[in-house]
Amino acid sequence: MRKIEVYDTTLRDGAQAEDIAFSVEDKLRITEKLDELGVHYIEGGYPGANPKDAEYFRKVRKLHLENSKVVAFGSTHRPGHKVENDKTIKAILDSRAGYATIFGKTWDFHVKEALKTTLKENLDLIYNTISYLKERMEKVFFDAEHFFDGYVNNPEYAIKCLLAAQDAGADCLVLCDTNGGTLPEAIKDITKAVIKKVKTPVGIHAHNDSDCAVANSIMAVKAGAQHVQGTINGLGERCGNANLCSVLPNLQIKLGMKCLTDEQMKKIRDVSRFVNEIANLRHFKRQPFVGDSAFAHKAGMHVSAVLKSPETYEHIKPELVGNSHRVLVSDLAGKSNILRKAKEFGIKIDPKAPQTQDIVATLKELENQGFQFEAAEASFELLMKKALGLHRRFFDLIGFRVIVEKRKEGEPPLSEATIMLRVGGHIEHTAATGNGPVNALDNALRKALNTFYPELKDVKLHDYKVRVLTAGKGTSAKVRVLIESGDDTKRWGTVGVSENIIEASYQALVDSIEYKLLKEEG
Repeated sequence: MRKIEVYDTTLRDGAQAEDIAFSVEDKLRITEKLDELGVHYIEGGYPGANPKDAEYFRKVRKLHLENSKVVAFGSTHRPGHKVENDKTIKAILDSRAGYATIFGKTWDFHVKEALKTTLKENLDLIYNTISYLKERMEKVFFDAEHFFDGYVNNPEYAIKCLLAAQDAGADCLVLCDTNGGTLPEAIKDITKAVIKKVKTPVGIHAHNDSDCAVANSIMAVKAGAQHVQGTINGLGERCGNANLCSVLPNLQIKLGMKCLTDEQMKKIRDVSRFVNEIANLRHFKRQPFVGDSAFAHKAGMHVSAVLKSPETYEHIKPELVGNSHRVLVSDLAGKSNILRKAKEFGIKIDPKAPQTQDIVATLKELENQGFQFEAAEASFELLMKKALGLHRRFFDLIGFRVIVEKRKEGEPPLSEATIMLRVGGHIEHTAATGNGPVNALDNALRKALNTFYPELKDVKLHDYKVRVLTAGKGTSAKVRVLIESGDDTKRWGTVGVSENIIEASYQALVDSIEYKLLKEEG
């Protein structure tokens, strides 16, 4: 069985997509999810390009990753400058990533017009950069930018660029269809031709401008590539990158190649939805393999056949990618996902117990209201514990009030929250200010509870996202609030839904606090 290296660039190439703006905390959470999925390499960003990526590389060192290596991305050093003095190269080394991907020009047109240098100097840039980093890092990958266009225009020079990287010690030569316009047959033929001329393993990095990125990635691997790059859900510049949620199942399930373990492959749907939630994007229902509609059947001939034998209308078993059958009239999906999540949470649950079906019914009702739990694992765990009698109330709300007051034009408004809680036999009534109404409410809630539960002092609110759920209703629309909290050892997500943004925020804040307190109890 051929083993294929999986290289994810969601945090760098995916982050360049229109409407995507990952925070550092977003990137760290996605990193942990990709590690759970089992991808071999995670391209963390471009440490020399912006402070956010530099901060990510500082913080990612504290994560305990089991499967993935984090890779720093950058370009060859600048023409006319020594490699050891180049700011980009210094930033890659300062990231302490241990692994680097360097992109360099391989299309003679780009060398002359974009880089404004000679073909000979460009070869030196490639060689100097990779050899310099290779002496100081564990692995260096070479992204041969615009390779397929370059090969068509000047195959001899494009190969010379690969050989320069090979001679410098590159661990993989990644052929990039940067403009995304090459078609699958050409990808296959050129990849085969390259493999005959180089000794270093070859990889593929495809963009989706002609809607062929998945097919192109598969054809390159069939032609002999051993390393495949892409993003979760195909996020990326312009029309996006090769979608790993389709590439990996096709390679592993259809072609018998080894990308992930079978158990890891079952997580790919969850990871797909997690990334969309973090990116604040709607899930694409019709996305192959992982979409809600990928294995959905309406009443009639299809349903009758699928209930007797699923393979009549399904190309794979949906469970292989963490999905499930859906009969749209009776909606049979749900229980298997509940059981899998219970196992992840360490919760013992009897598949035949009525509580299991209660959880499924509650989940469907909440999702109908607008709740989504992919990036709110803590809220989902609480939901399960409530249904199974494993939850207890730590406090009861008597009431709260939030005031926002703007006293003068040009000055920020003042936010103050007052809250009254019953904790055991005590009534706690307190107030706090904050940077906005939600922060004020969070501060008041913590202030009221800290005396009774001092462990809450360790909890910090890392991120806060709001998504409008009912388009066309303007300011009266229902919203979903996603909150990320954490302490010194872990981060967790919680969710709330309401037409009132403060109420939705309160739901998510309470879940965050209850999750922490239950964990402290063990």
